[in-house]
Amino acid sequence: MINQSAMTNLASEYARELPASPVAFGVGTFIVFVICLYLVLRLDK
Repeated sequence: MINQSAMTNLASEYARELPASPVAFGVGTFIVFVICLYLVLRLDK
């Protein structure tokens, strides 16, 4: 049977993996920022 510390280590290692690459997060954040900026500037008119 697996002891508690081994299960905790396995869970913590699995939780550290990102669902996408850091570059994808950066590109996604940039796109969201551009969309928000566009909407703010559009509402300013």
